[in-house]
Amino acid sequence: MTGDVHVAIDQGGHATRASAWSATGTLEGAALVTIATQRNALGHVEHDPEELVGSVETALAELARIVEPQRWAAAGLAVQRSSLVCWNAGDGRALSPVISWQDTRGAAWLRGLSRRAEDVQRLTGLTLSPHYGASKLRWCLDHLPDVRSAAAQSRLAAGPLAAFLLHRLLEERPFLADASTAARTLLWSPFERDWSAELLELFGIPREVLPQSTGTSQAFGTLAFAGQRVPVVVCNGDQSVVPYAAGPLDFDAAYVNLGTGAFVLRPTTEALHAPPLLTSLIRADGEHADFVLEGSVNGAGAALAWLEHHQGAAADRLLALLGNADLTDEGAPFFLNGVSGLASPFWVPDFETRFVGDGSDLQQCRAVLESVAFLIKANLDEMDRHRPAAARLVASGGLAENRLLCRMLATLSESPVDRGSNLEATSRGLACQVAGMLPGFTAPPVERIEPEPDQRLLARYLKWLALMREAAGPG
Repeated sequence: MTGDVHVAIDQGGHATRASAWSATGTLEGAALVTIATQRNALGHVEHDPEELVGSVETALAELARIVEPQRWAAAGLAVQRSSLVCWNAGDGRALSPVISWQDTRGAAWLRGLSRRAEDVQRLTGLTLSPHYGASKLRWCLDHLPDVRSAAAQSRLAAGPLAAFLLHRLLEERPFLADASTAARTLLWSPFERDWSAELLELFGIPREVLPQSTGTSQAFGTLAFAGQRVPVVVCNGDQSVVPYAAGPLDFDAAYVNLGTGAFVLRPTTEALHAPPLLTSLIRADGEHADFVLEGSVNGAGAALAWLEHHQGAAADRLLALLGNADLTDEGAPFFLNGVSGLASPFWVPDFETRFVGDGSDLQQCRAVLESVAFLIKANLDEMDRHRPAAARLVASGGLAENRLLCRMLATLSESPVDRGSNLEATSRGLACQVAGMLPGFTAPPVERIEPEPDQRLLARYLKWLALMREAAGPG
């Protein structure tokens, strides 16, 4: 009926958001429920599974007070991709914490498989990393008695967080893993489009504990809520839906999402082997699949948090001062940014983060911001080896609000940057998929930031790149 809305459920690392969107892409209401993150001295990063389930239910209840549930035509779920959980296949009870994508407890164990890194990359399109799910699941099997007991009794279910939420939230209690989050386990191959027998053997994971692999768009089940039965028709990874926030996928664009981490996505028509970049599947149904080359920058917003913690600087105030600053400050220090582990294209998990040179608090903040632009530029350069240079960049996420960062990206890439007015791209991109990629689901207005002629910024990038390569060591 006219007036129907599409509901997007975005379960992220800091909060769960539920939002309702009209068929023309208008946001009609939204609710947000924050969640806690537990960290310990061993570097473990976890969430409470019951709290996450409850956060979705609470967010939906709050949304129902804003937009009548009778208007909810369909819903979709977007979830942090590499987080993993184990549960009882019979009653849905969680048997492990949600081990966050940020958690690297499997790093030492994975070093024993380093000789197989090329095989893992060949099969998955990913690097051998503890951020992904395989070593997390192996840790659960090795260290949690409840998980071992359930496995011995054929009662264990395990997999991406998205699969657990589908099982707990939907009437049918499905046991399904969408391709986008399954791909972040190191157990699923985008080239085979299924769980890989070779990888399961390598990591010692029984196939029967894993969900059935599916696409990202299909009938997943029914959300029973407030007397209504709402079909869930999309389940996908949070970063995977971001490009669709700007409208139909543009194969001539590069999508840059600037949040706690930054992700650079370059659409391709097929899965490509392109190390040191990642290969990611971002949408799949029964007819076709969309792939991207992906670059990862762990230290984006996280690097500004590092600045506050280690330097005592007020990052928000400094960012505001830099919003309209000159494009280049040749007197600023360089920031060698390995916050949360140095990701693509260098891949050095224990990289020493530090400044090279001295500067004021404002100059240090500029150097951190500049390092994010430089890391994105390094990933774009790698992408240009496999695809024609992007005709434009599409920027989203909280850090895209900083105009100086967008100007740096435009100048370094020699491409205009289109910055959306709606910077919460995950919910909008998900809603676009729930709506069936309707032509009427219009993209938000954008501000176009053109490149500026400034050789000084390029010179600083080349100097920074030399410093990073020297610090990263061989390879």
